[in-house]
Amino acid sequence: MADHGQYITLGVGEEVFAIPVAHVQEILDLRPIARLPHAPASLLGLTDVRGQSVAVVDLRSMLGLPPVPASQGTRILVLELTLAGRPLRLGLVVDRVFEVTALDEDRSEPAPEIGRPWRSDCIRGIGRRSGGFVIVLDIARLIGTEAPAALAVAEAPMAA
Repeated sequence: MADHGQYITLGVGEEVFAIPVAHVQEILDLRPIARLPHAPASLLGLTDVRGQSVAVVDLRSMLGLPPVPASQGTRILVLELTLAGRPLRLGLVVDRVFEVTALDEDRSEPAPEIGRPWRSDCIRGIGRRSGGFVIVLDIARLIGTEAPAALAVAEAPMAA
């Protein structure tokens, strides 16, 4: 991993992931999300964040995991990213958020090789924290697969 700064650690299912804190604007409790017709499965819809509409995507769906009902721990991370040279602000639904932390710098590793191609481009590396693995996501690449829909929604004017 190139960056050993601060990370937000979060849980999806039984796994622990991390996103560089520099991408996270705020962490919100789950709030109403307006569904959009014909949206891809991972695009849940729009929510209001301080008077602005923000597209909301589901990390579970993006990782190919089955949906689960929201819980008291479900959160929306409001992210600011640059995709294809354009700024993008969107919400990312996660099962739970743990903490802001540094990872053990001397124990980080690249994504594992398995002897055949697999989609590891969305993994910046494998870190360790308190003896366990933490998968550090390249969130811009992961979301980049959903970017056309998310960008279109994020740029659409809101009707009054």
